[in-house]
Amino acid sequence: MIPGPQLYSARILIVDDNPYNVDLLKQMISSAGYRSILTITDSKEAAGLYKAYKPDLVLLDINMPDLDGFQVMVQFKEIEKTDYIPVLVLTALQDEATRLRALEAGAQDFLTKPFNKLEILTRIRNMIYVRILHGQIKNQKQYLETHVQERTMELQETRLEIIHRLGRAAEFRDNETGEHIVRLGRMSALLGELAGMETDAVEMLMNTIPMHDIGKIGIPDSILFKPDQLTKDEWKLMKTHTLIGGELLDGHDSILMQWARDIALTHHEKWDGSGYPHQLSGEDIFLAGRICCLVDVFDALTSRRPYKDPYPLSKACEIIASEKGTTFDPRLTDLFLDHIDRFDEIKKRFSDPEEQNVTTYQLSGRDKALLS
Repeated sequence: MIPGPQLYSARILIVDDNPYNVDLLKQMISSAGYRSILTITDSKEAAGLYKAYKPDLVLLDINMPDLDGFQVMVQFKEIEKTDYIPVLVLTALQDEATRLRALEAGAQDFLTKPFNKLEILTRIRNMIYVRILHGQIKNQKQYLETHVQERTMELQETRLEIIHRLGRAAEFRDNETGEHIVRLGRMSALLGELAGMETDAVEMLMNTIPMHDIGKIGIPDSILFKPDQLTKDEWKLMKTHTLIGGELLDGHDSILMQWARDIALTHHEKWDGSGYPHQLSGEDIFLAGRICCLVDVFDALTSRRPYKDPYPLSKACEIIASEKGTTFDPRLTDLFLDHIDRFDEIKKRFSDPEEQNVTTYQLSGRDKALLS
């Protein structure tokens, strides 16, 4: 049931070129308790007033000079677009053709002149009830849509947070810091943008890069933290972290998890086919994996490790350039080196705190092989 105050505060607009009809209608309606009533006799002003006033009900005459009621309803429809127009048509015509045309134009009901007070008040009340209920449903729908969007965003943020935390867990297994995966995400996003990836893909890249080494949780400590060069068998086992990561991230149909899986599988593949685990080459390697491979090596070269100082930027660039077309995608290499200042800025902005550079880590066999 609609409360009386809400019903009688409904906004009513009367559009009729006959001042007598306008006055009569206004008197009838106001005497019934309705308080918000606007009237006009010039149909050319109807659309502008409708847009500004936002009436809950329009009493609209059909036969008017300049613009008739049908033309006015066309203007109302352009304003409402997807919503219905709350029009109660006033007409002295009772033929079926006029009624059908009015319904097709958007009218909701009819009043036949001369007016019957009881009938007009009943029809007005009924139409306002419908309009108010329609507004309530519309507001509830908007509320639910907003709530769903908020919950979806919350779930997405939670999922991304879990991904980042798992990525950090993998890095801690290999003596890396949390800043390492932040740098990789930012550098990968920048390189992806330079390579022409769409905005959504760039964001996806930044959010999935942290999982690239998740497979390291399956590598024994005796190999992961071995201070000396790995044996052939140990290195063979070390390489399986890509397969372990791919398996851990497999089996989910979300695009995010598919990207994370493919990056985990391909970030050690090389452009010339000499990488692992599947010896893919060239553009057969997932683009995000090729990007991750390049920025990961750059970050390792320019980071402090217990067994080495950071390489100077010039030396790191020299090494990256020397691997163009063998380890790295030639086009990505050129883009990276052409914009090296931007990558160096990310490196400096998210550099590791000095207290994390203490020499308490053991030499990683993977890093020694990578940098030798």
